[in-house]
Amino acid sequence: MGGWAIAVHGGAGVDPNLPAERQEEATQLLTRCLNIGISALRSSLPAIDVVELVVRELESDPLFNSGRGSALTANGTVEMEASIMDGAGRRCGAVSGISTVKNPISLARLVMDKSPHSYLGFSGAEEFAKQQGVEMVDNEYFITEDNVGMLKLAKEANTILFDYRIPVTGLDYCASSVESPIRMNGLPISVYAPETVGCVVVDGQGRCAAATSTGGLMNKMTGRIGDSPLIGAGTYAGELCGVSCTGEGEAIIRGTLARDVAAVMEYKELGLQEAVDFVIKKRLDKGFAGLIAVSSKGEVAYGFNCNGMFRGCATEDGFMDVGIW
Repeated sequence: MGGWAIAVHGGAGVDPNLPAERQEEATQLLTRCLNIGISALRSSLPAIDVVELVVRELESDPLFNSGRGSALTANGTVEMEASIMDGAGRRCGAVSGISTVKNPISLARLVMDKSPHSYLGFSGAEEFAKQQGVEMVDNEYFITEDNVGMLKLAKEANTILFDYRIPVTGLDYCASSVESPIRMNGLPISVYAPETVGCVVVDGQGRCAAATSTGGLMNKMTGRIGDSPLIGAGTYAGELCGVSCTGEGEAIIRGTLARDVAAVMEYKELGLQEAVDFVIKKRLDKGFAGLIAVSSKGEVAYGFNCNGMFRGCATEDGFMDVGIW
């Protein structure tokens, strides 16, 4: 075995005008989450426990688009989604349409561990959460002042906004009269900087796991489901690797991006970074996205085809890196 490795992300596609203080906040959060994961791995916690622990921390901080601070639907509410997968036995759990569960990733874990199913959504998932006694909060807990402002901007521009962290002031270029070169399912959008959080881990026993959580798109249609809760699209873990994706959900779904990394490693016998590069270059069509990955050999890799991705990684031999661009 090559030892443990961990990677985290806070979303692919970064506004080039993101203020320096926001960049620093993101760097500090990613570093804190990495250190939490490193400490857990040094304590021999299994990979599946580490990814849940780290993503819970990301969900609890309003900086990125998951848990508290999630993007708002067109109705001004929050509908979160998450998934988790244990490469040992390819066990998985996923949830969508979550509106009152404080940590959706832990509910996804309970779906995996305590239900006969792999995926629960909306009222059924909320009812399951109550049965399991998980911590519940009012929907208002997840709504931030910044997101209320961004939803207003999105409605005025009659578009979907991806980057809820961009300051509300000074966004004249988001006006609906501005033609965007970026399109989703053939429809133009004004701002492309999607955010999702995720973590992938291989522990000292070579076991891989992956977890992904998001609030989705700002001003999304109520009931929209993205790639994050879809096993094989936004999240995948098996014997060879663990993968978490972020970016244009519809493109990630079409390309079954996370599973494809594992597939080309298995069928084309590519190494981890080679597999990541191949998938980013060959499987996204005209979409924009990024992903983080670990292998059972203790390798860590990432890739993206947009201007940036909030990410951090560390390995047992002492390597550690946090970056945005």
